[in-house]
Amino acid sequence: MTEAQIRLMIFLGMLIGMSALEALFPARERLQKRGRRWPTNLGLVVIDTLAIRILFPVIAVGAALWAQPQGWGILNLISSLPVWATVLVAVIILDMMIYWQHVAFHRIPVLWRLHKVHHADRDLDASSGLRFHPVEIVLSMVYKMAIVVALGAPVMAVIIFEILLNACALFNHANVRLPRWLERPLRQIMVTPALHRIHHSVIERETNTNFGFSVIWWDKLFKSYTDTPEGTLTLGLSEYQTDEPSGLIWSIIAPFKRN
Repeated sequence: MTEAQIRLMIFLGMLIGMSALEALFPARERLQKRGRRWPTNLGLVVIDTLAIRILFPVIAVGAALWAQPQGWGILNLISSLPVWATVLVAVIILDMMIYWQHVAFHRIPVLWRLHKVHHADRDLDASSGLRFHPVEIVLSMVYKMAIVVALGAPVMAVIIFEILLNACALFNHANVRLPRWLERPLRQIMVTPALHRIHHSVIERETNTNFGFSVIWWDKLFKSYTDTPEGTLTLGLSEYQTDEPSGLIWSIIAPFKRN
């Protein structure tokens, strides 16, 4: 079984599993039916995938395969580390760098215009973890490839990281209410759906918190952690509290429209 097939199986398993849990233990009542939103969110995934495949002959894993024989990157210069330690360090650093990428997409206006397509979804669920503008995905891939090469990340580390990235995105966007006995200890380590929902608040101060996608450590370390929302949590963007962002065409052209 190839790396791509393994990733696809895990992706589909997580999507189906989280969707089932959403139906059984929903955290919030939906404003729109899945049939209105999911074609757009899944449509964006298809467009994103095509864009990556067309523009890049290699992706992050390919960049690692290319850099390793050249001996490029910081970790390739540290020959004393055992393989398992190199993989672990690489996954941790990649995780931190994605945290900072997320911060940049909020803080830099031109990048926020792209990222707001993700935040315009008012019904947060597993499909929201797939809802990204194609240009954002392309820029993210360029960034990840540069980090992989500069770091000298092992191929196995990049594969593990990419699987974690996709799985955690589906998990923490899910419209699932975890039982309190699980939520309380889990949020000390991981970004839970309840914590990530705060990041999708219409209140700007809350939107600019909880940037992590897997572990909560970076938000706590860099002072961007918020434990609870200020009041009743309204999701999405204050300027787009309509059904319009559920359309695929709107999601494609929104970053280029004048406000």
